[in-house]
Amino acid sequence: MTNSLDLTDFRTLQQLYLDGTLLPTALVRELAARIDAGDRPEIWITRAPQAMLHAQAEKLGHALENHGGDILEHFPLFGIPFAVKDNIDVAGLATTAACPEFAYVPQTSAHVVQKLQAAGAILIGKTNLDQFATGLVGTRSPYGAVRNALDPDYVSGGSSSGSAVAVALGLVSFALGTDTAGSGRVPAGFNNIVGLKPTRGLLSTQGVVPACRTLDCVSVFAHRVRDAWSVVQAAAGFDSEDAYSRTVNMLGVKRNGYRVAVPDLLEFYGDKEAELAFAKALAGLAEMPGIEITKIAFAAFAEAAQLLYAGPWVAERRAAIGTFFDEQPDAIDPAVRSVIGQADKFSAVDAFNGMYRLAALRRQAEQSMENADFLVVPTAPTMPTLAAVAAQPIARNSELGYYTNFVNFFDMAALSVPSIPRADGLPAGITLIGPAGSDHRLVAAAAAFFGVAANGDSTIAADPLPFNEPTVALAVVGAHLEGQPLNWQLLERGARKLQATRTSGNYRLYALADTVPAKPGLARVESDGAPIEVEVWEMPLRYFGSFVADIPAPLGVGSVQLEDGRFVKGFICEPWALAGARDITSYGGWRTYLADR
Repeated sequence: MTNSLDLTDFRTLQQLYLDGTLLPTALVRELAARIDAGDRPEIWITRAPQAMLHAQAEKLGHALENHGGDILEHFPLFGIPFAVKDNIDVAGLATTAACPEFAYVPQTSAHVVQKLQAAGAILIGKTNLDQFATGLVGTRSPYGAVRNALDPDYVSGGSSSGSAVAVALGLVSFALGTDTAGSGRVPAGFNNIVGLKPTRGLLSTQGVVPACRTLDCVSVFAHRVRDAWSVVQAAAGFDSEDAYSRTVNMLGVKRNGYRVAVPDLLEFYGDKEAELAFAKALAGLAEMPGIEITKIAFAAFAEAAQLLYAGPWVAERRAAIGTFFDEQPDAIDPAVRSVIGQADKFSAVDAFNGMYRLAALRRQAEQSMENADFLVVPTAPTMPTLAAVAAQPIARNSELGYYTNFVNFFDMAALSVPSIPRADGLPAGITLIGPAGSDHRLVAAAAAFFGVAANGDSTIAADPLPFNEPTVALAVVGAHLEGQPLNWQLLERGARKLQATRTSGNYRLYALADTVPAKPGLARVESDGAPIEVEVWEMPLRYFGSFVADIPAPLGVGSVQLEDGRFVKGFICEPWALAGARDITSYGGWRTYLADR
């Protein structure tokens, strides 16, 4: 194994494990050597010690011996190396939040870290950040400014700077950041990778040093949308130990007919290269089939973005670090101290008035988005150099939140993906933003439309999060089968395929006449029946009524018996429609009939 080992794709890496050409112990040795050989010490605050790396690798090696080719069923992130931002706890490693005087050593890892390691991911280390997660530039740290992965004269973006650059440079396959005001998206855009900021509360923040507890999210950096989604699938879930964790009901994906909103007030702070790159991205999007682009009023979004740092919410940052601000002010970065120090000028009355104004702005934003599936914006309006930020640290940082600060205020999900590069060669990310629960819809849309659909990303639409709500099992037999023309009606309702199986031997199958698209009818009989191929899909119960309402006569939904004796809901056909239908029972299923026809 050499330094050519590619960490940018989970599936390629895991295939090496399955082929027997890579072991977890060899992976951690190579990564340690790769990190040591690189000239980027500012990325890391704490590296996992050799004993910790070895223990993780050995445990996974034994699991591979026990499970063999089935290893991914038990450990979906088997052998995938990752890093975490150093405001996220890892048992036995100091958490600094980029402030050495604030450091403590937790006895328990953060909830998300525990879940990822349980899924087989290998923790490599803890990364640098803007101190106390206060900043969008990646320069506000006593451990050094994190340089951009593509051009070291430019900022990396923050506050999750080290996590983004570690992924971009191939030092880990994915990394966790946090996102309060854009810290999980701006660094992704600046380093040409994917940054997924889930719906608030979808990933637990237990074991995370808060910035603004009411707004904080754990975010994911990866090279592929498919891989970022795999991390969220492993890490998501209600956590009773986190007061802000919640059960999030996902919206379904869409097959086509996307209604995309763009702001009527675009701001690039004079950066013509950024403006042109976004215009090209929108032009390309408009040419794609099934896309309708409309401008929406952006004033409410922009005003809310200003509230985050110019309003009373800075007091929540003061609350997050407690008395440390007063007791050790010199330990705090001057720019960070300046931001958090504004808390002193706001009263409780100001806080309530701020909440009232925010509620009004949120209502305006919701009305603007009524007829849109998601909003598309530049990930950041401009990309400053390190020198520019050093000259004007507050002003340059503030500019970067124009398209990000409002997202958590408005309880939205967001996904930054690489887009058309700027004419000067710098990256230009584009961000999809949708309402709470739109996480799956956003990743499926990005895979379909934004050039990140390689190597299996197209399967995202059929791969929702594990259900945490009542569901119903539904047997489909014809046009709703996977790959058939009406399967999208299941996907839009968040359904997941459970199994391909057959009915009991009590059914006959007919090709119905004059149906568009062509459909079969399934009929239960007392004798002369046969098993018929079906698929069983699981659908959230809240969508079942709308699904049934769309089923045209002569079809309906009743109960269908499977070959194992179970009854599930399934498609049935009214007897009157069978008189002129062709009996195709001998084919054993709709797909076989279509192939023969």
